[in-house]
Amino acid sequence: MRFGLTLAAGSVALLLSGGAAFAADNLMTGFYGNTVISTGGTVESRTHFKADHTFDAVFGGGMFTSKGTWEIRDGQLCRTYDPPLPNIPNPLCVPAEQHKVGDKWTVTVNGDVRQVSLVAGIQ
Repeated sequence: MRFGLTLAAGSVALLLSGGAAFAADNLMTGFYGNTVISTGGTVESRTHFKADHTFDAVFGGGMFTSKGTWEIRDGQLCRTYDPPLPNIPNPLCVPAEQHKVGDKWTVTVNGDVRQVSLVAGIQ
C-alpha cells in the first residue's frame, strides 16, 4: 500500500555533523512548535517535531494519526513510527536539509514527489 509511504515521506531532514544530538537539536530549532505540511500523492500530512526527538503526525485532516521518534543518521532524518505504518519502511529516512518557517520545497521518496512547507505554530 503506497498510502503509508506517500503520506509519511514528506517531512524534512537535516544535515549530520559532529555531535549528532547537538547538531540535530541546533538544526531542528526552527521546527519545534511549528508544522511541516506535506501535500501531493494520496493525502496531506502534518508533522510536528519536538526537541525530545519525538514527533506526531496527522494525516488526511485527522483521519489517521501516528507518533514516533526521530534521529539524524548518515545525513538523513529518520523517523521511526510507533506502531509501524503499513507498507512503509520503519524507520523512514529522507535526505537532509535545513529549513525555516515560510520555506517551501519538494521531496521525492520512491518516485513520489511531495510539496512540503514549514508553517508557524501547531496546525
